Amino acid sequence: MLSHERKTHLLSLLDEQGSVVAKDVSRELGLSEDTIRRDLRELARDGRLKRVHGGAVPIAPANAPFPGRIGIATPEKVEIGKRAAAMIEPGHVVFLDGGTTAIQLARHLPRHLDATVITHSPNIAMELLNHQGLEVEIVGGRLLRHSIVTSGAATIAWLGRYRPDICFIGATGLHPDQGVTTGESEEAEVKRAVIEKSGSAVILASSEKFGAVSSFEVARWTNIDGLVVAQAASRKAAELFGHLGCEILSTNQTGSRR
Repeated sequence: MLSHERKTHLLSLLDEQGSVVAKDVSRELGLSEDTIRRDLRELARDGRLKRVHGGAVPIAPANAPFPGRIGIATPEKVEIGKRAAAMIEPGHVVFLDGGTTAIQLARHLPRHLDATVITHSPNIAMELLNHQGLEVEIVGGRLLRHSIVTSGAATIAWLGRYRPDICFIGATGLHPDQGVTTGESEEAEVKRAVIEKSGSAVILASSEKFGAVSSFEVARWTNIDGLVVAQAASRKAAELFGHLGCEILSTNQTGSRR
């Protein structure tokens, strides 16, 4: 089997199964593990997959810069934003992460809601400008242009002052074995700090992130209380993540714990 044929086969397996184990493929094809690992390394170098111990998983498409992510799964993100906004109650102190799905959450908050929103995203703050009932706390720090959020030591120190009732966190990869991941190390640090300080942690989970992995861990599943997903993706989310102990929250249900 030629190199390009092997790589096509590997990508096909990845699409069908959600992961590739080098040992299993080498046995299937009657080739050495070194050959399969080399193919996986080359595919990873070309941005086609993400290498993990023993094999590979899909690479997260949401690693693109912010302007390029706006069009990804937009109707789904609107649905997720509406569902997440309905979880915020009067008097809540909420942390709202940056990202295109979080913007949809901000857009669907009731204008009269009396609550406090903490965010390190200038875009989120601008979305909430006309919500007269909301107190908006903007966390300072160094601006990451890729994601349009603040980050760094100043951001972490600032966040140490807060104890949110609930935080809504974005991610670029959600994998049942590899956990919640993102593509920027400093963003991962901020997200971890927020989750640690919050009463509950909820992931805004559009389906293109299911099964994908990025380079930096945000949290293991034991630290996540819920995933907000679109109705059409709720069955898939339950299959992948329901057994991990977090609620699967969609527009057609209040939650399901497996």
